[in-house]
Amino acid sequence: MSAKLFEPVTIGGIRLPNRITISPMCQYASRDGLVAPWHQQHVGSLALGGAGLLVMEASAVLPEGRITPADLGIWNSDQEAALARLLRDIRTYAPEQRFGIQLAHAGRKAGSDVPWRGGAQLRPDQGGWTTVAPSPIPFDPKHQPPTELDQAGIQRIREAFVLAARRALCAGFDAIELHAAHGYLLHSFCSPLSNQRQDAYGGSFANRIRLVLEIASALRLVWPRDKILGARITGSDWHEDGFTPEDAARLGQELAAIGVDYITVSSGAIRPDIRVPVGPGYQVPLAAKVKQAVGDSTAVQAVGMLVTPEQAEQVLAEGKADLVAVARAYLDNLRWGQHAADALGVPPAWHVRHERAGARLWPGAELKRG
Repeated sequence: MSAKLFEPVTIGGIRLPNRITISPMCQYASRDGLVAPWHQQHVGSLALGGAGLLVMEASAVLPEGRITPADLGIWNSDQEAALARLLRDIRTYAPEQRFGIQLAHAGRKAGSDVPWRGGAQLRPDQGGWTTVAPSPIPFDPKHQPPTELDQAGIQRIREAFVLAARRALCAGFDAIELHAAHGYLLHSFCSPLSNQRQDAYGGSFANRIRLVLEIASALRLVWPRDKILGARITGSDWHEDGFTPEDAARLGQELAAIGVDYITVSSGAIRPDIRVPVGPGYQVPLAAKVKQAVGDSTAVQAVGMLVTPEQAEQVLAEGKADLVAVARAYLDNLRWGQHAADALGVPPAWHVRHERAGARLWPGAELKRG
């Protein structure tokens, strides 16, 4: 039996064995932005889960760009060296796995506590800092207003993304993903709900997406064509006055023209008072709209509440996306890829040391399935 989910695909200059991506998931386990022992077990376990591409969590390009003080970073050489060691170690037992890293700046949502302590914005005496944004509009009314970025600040952030990409290259990553969603800095420039500037970076749609396109263009110049350059955008703010699915389609076309190899379509998180209709595959129609706009010029990835293999297969079979990104389902089941293959009638790609857990060698797999 064939399954679209397990058809090989070439993205950029890299051939992936299937169309499953492990989506970036913040772990809040770092100190000073450095890889921690937690990352060794977390990323190492996921690397054996049968996905074509594994993208590591949002990694701040500047210290003030961290969502929390516990975020991973990629703004200095010590962080680069630690990431390089992590990849070298994991590749000793998962040599075929392709790795990406998400490059991010949290903007006005930075300087917050970790989620399991409530995620509130931290005061300076609690380890927080002054945040930056396109306009001095706080994410939450309880937050201190961010500092509006001037031209020098914008230039510093552009340069930080480029330097982070160079560090990712030196560390040995196969892919980078530019984070322009979830209410973080680049998304906040795109959305009229958070961007009230009157200069070249605000007002019109073209002005609001300018910074995303400038950074994507700069990354395209430094990131090799034989690797993968991706971007995560918002498909909707879920607000009539916000960034719309039509805007996402237009942004997707601009990113495709730059030469971005894939676009992940997420949504929401621009304001805490907006209700997002979360449900199984709720963002798939947004990905489908971007896919229709970009055609075959770039790959589109669906993400969000994609839980079962059958659900992921349907998204691909109906042409709504070229790839699917799975996150929490992998935390729940570290061998989601192998079990997905089994469910869809495809021989699972078990690691040699895990083969005994497959149905072919372990009768208990049938009992578990039942």
